[in-house]
Amino acid sequence: MRISLIIYVSSLLVVSLKSCNAFAPSTKCFKTSTPSSIMSAATCTTTTTSTGTSTISRCNIGSNRSLNRGGYMILKQQSKNTSSYNCLSNDKDVMGGQTENNLLQSLEQIKTNAQKIFFTVALSMALCMSTVIVPSSASDYGALTDEQRAVAEAWRIVDNNFIDRTFNHQDWFKVRQDAIKKKYKNMAEAQNEIDQLVSSLGDKYTRYLPPAKYRSIVDSATGTLAGVGVEISMDKDTGRIYVSDTEPSSPASTGGIQKGDTFLEVDGVKFDDGKSTPDDVASKLRGPEGSKVGIVMKRDGKVQDFILTREPITITSVRSYMSDKAGVGKVGVVRIKSFSGTTAQTVKDAIVDLKKKGAEALVLDLRGNPGGLLPGGVDTAALFLEANKPVVFVVDKRGVQDNQFTYQDGPELDTPLVVVVNGNTASAAEVMTAALKENQRATIVGEQTFGKGIIQTIRQLGYDNGGVAVTVARYETPLHNNINKSGISVDVPVDCVSDDAVLCVPVVSLKK
Repeated sequence: MRISLIIYVSSLLVVSLKSCNAFAPSTKCFKTSTPSSIMSAATCTTTTTSTGTSTISRCNIGSNRSLNRGGYMILKQQSKNTSSYNCLSNDKDVMGGQTENNLLQSLEQIKTNAQKIFFTVALSMALCMSTVIVPSSASDYGALTDEQRAVAEAWRIVDNNFIDRTFNHQDWFKVRQDAIKKKYKNMAEAQNEIDQLVSSLGDKYTRYLPPAKYRSIVDSATGTLAGVGVEISMDKDTGRIYVSDTEPSSPASTGGIQKGDTFLEVDGVKFDDGKSTPDDVASKLRGPEGSKVGIVMKRDGKVQDFILTREPITITSVRSYMSDKAGVGKVGVVRIKSFSGTTAQTVKDAIVDLKKKGAEALVLDLRGNPGGLLPGGVDTAALFLEANKPVVFVVDKRGVQDNQFTYQDGPELDTPLVVVVNGNTASAAEVMTAALKENQRATIVGEQTFGKGIIQTIRQLGYDNGGVAVTVARYETPLHNNINKSGISVDVPVDCVSDDAVLCVPVVSLKK
């Protein structure tokens, strides 16, 4: 079902569309109470410039993009023989509450400068139940090849979800038009175009996931892949990928791989160029249960070869132990390797056990913690905070905040608390660190944290083309600091490499 709309414009075009009613030349404005139901005969980008009490936004004719907000619109042709127009909206969020009367006055003023308004409208009444404005250009989705469809689909996923609505200050609609006009010889060329399209956004976390990478992530999440049981980190100074920990009784641990070993090669793929990521290495380490994987490591300047058998790995994300500190006494340590939905309860149980053993102070070791589930970090932080304390603010693409506060007193409000972090402490682990620091509940010891204050979603592409990871929101700390790319500063800078985090903590930080 379609409605085809053909519009000829001299210098000014004012369109009215109300449900399935015909267009009336005398109608002065475009209004809808259900913004998302109107497909964009004129689609506004988010880059705007203010002029008096009005806001002028760039619009494009013939796009498949949905109009994100309702209100009134004026379309003014920018120049002759172009499909680009200007759009004036009286949306209160954009224009600071301009009234309908004010807008209509503006309409009348603009109307006096217009030369002609011509409408030629062909309506298909069979389509009245579902109104769609269909572009007559080559970008018509139904006319695309499979390769062009794949590129258009990736563009749409990013368009619907990406947090930066300027799309890295580029004309995002033109990016689509240019991409789908290209002729691709095969799907590999289309996938390369998707990679370039997504990379143009300037966000390293918004990225194209080739089919093998996407399947690896999905299989890992659903438990259908096995591995060798190593925790992988990257040295930000050298770019080297190294083992930051091994899982007890795992193939890596029993096979001789040690903490600090540097990856040179996995299954014939070299990782010593300084350009690889921990994800790159992890994807090669994973595979079917019982399969073999060859690993070349560097330790103390010497190259060592390992052949390990992949096994299902159950990650022990929380470990606890007792330590002693001269001048303090017994100190309970809880190491959190990542956050899940059960982390808070596990940490709570561990602390109860440590205090039964006489712990007089607590250390939370978040070194190398890449994050995990945000609720896990929020709930764990709440164990140490009073009621009604801010933990984190999540800001989405519309600027809407999800304000997360504690709703009751945590069980550990008085015990001296230290959090140990390093340059690989990221995401949900940084959320927890900031919450305890900015609510003045804990002393932060170690190194500046990684600085990942954003949230991604992963969406699958059709035709077995992998998927796209898209940044959809960002974090703000309790004091509304944006930690992305900057990280969290520590109260006590320490280069802590000891397995026992207590050895890195000054005595004064462990006393009340």
